Amino acid sequence: MRFHVLGIPHTASNSDWMCCAFTQKVVKLCAMLKGLGHYVIHYGNAASSVVCDESVSVTEPNELEPPAKYLEFDIGSALYRTFFERAIAAIAKRKQRHDFLLCMWGSGHKPVADAHPDLLVVEPGIGYVAGHFAPFKVFESYAILHAYFGLNFMATTGKGGWYDVVIPNYFEPADFRFESDKDDYLLFLGRVNSGKGIHIALEVAAAADVPIVVAGPGEYATSYRKAVFVGIVNQQTRAELLARARALIAPSMFAEPFCGVVTEAHFSGTPTITTDWGAFAENNLHGLTGYRCRTFEHLLWAVGNTHKISPQHCRAWAQDNFSVERVAVMYDEFFYSVMNVARGHGWYQPNNNRRHLSWLERVYPS
Repeated sequence: MRFHVLGIPHTASNSDWMCCAFTQKVVKLCAMLKGLGHYVIHYGNAASSVVCDESVSVTEPNELEPPAKYLEFDIGSALYRTFFERAIAAIAKRKQRHDFLLCMWGSGHKPVADAHPDLLVVEPGIGYVAGHFAPFKVFESYAILHAYFGLNFMATTGKGGWYDVVIPNYFEPADFRFESDKDDYLLFLGRVNSGKGIHIALEVAAAADVPIVVAGPGEYATSYRKAVFVGIVNQQTRAELLARARALIAPSMFAEPFCGVVTEAHFSGTPTITTDWGAFAENNLHGLTGYRCRTFEHLLWAVGNTHKISPQHCRAWAQDNFSVERVAVMYDEFFYSVMNVARGHGWYQPNNNRRHLSWLERVYPS
């Protein structure tokens, strides 16, 4: 199969943009598809570094803001218009019948898809609440899939999408350090705002009298003397912080579509303390990889009982279910199903080469 993969218009597809989860998904997805033996063409900034058959530069490094401003973007900006125009033209020169167009950025990629309706358009990692448009959609969790379908889906008149599937976020295990011996600090890693629960994390740390390291974009005023703010960190520092933390605390106030940092902590052998909604209900196994909490007292208790969580169980859960190698099987099954819509009998098309239907299996630590 052949894939045209669009980068995020206001970033470069490389490790310098570690703060942007969607950028990193583009990088890893290109390598994943190439590793499966498919033909991959990436379209993005000239500073991109991706594993693919061809990397087409449609913007230049000097057109981008620095990574620290990755949340400051406008899909109507001159940069986005330039990306759309050049990507549309570049794809026109390269596309073939039954090629895939992968749009990781929702409405931020729609103009390119609109210009090429003959391609198989897929949104391959939906973790955003608006801008869904593709005929084939991959959601990061059942939490966001069900939110997208809405309450009508619970009624007998509800209508699901056979090709709206759930495939979780994916990670390279080698990007993380496993440590079973921990230092005595909590880690908050993500956007530093109330939606992510920074105020709760600081209050819990203060009540437990435990140091807390806060890493990520944004600022938050606090009088807690054991709070250390380190800003956006590179991949090496990120791995170090995750590996040595007593626990990662992620008390998000909204239903997280995935929250990849929780799985990154598990790869590092680090317990996670989260709220009890959204994708946390799927990806943070209560009492096994961490704790899901409903009250302040629950959160405080969780901090005092992180020693009961096995680092080995955390690592095994992440390795067996969220590695690029494991998730690649899921994408392969999905893309072949979509291809059958284009050149086979679609929903009824048999797969005589399949040995097992294991793409949705999960492996739990024993």
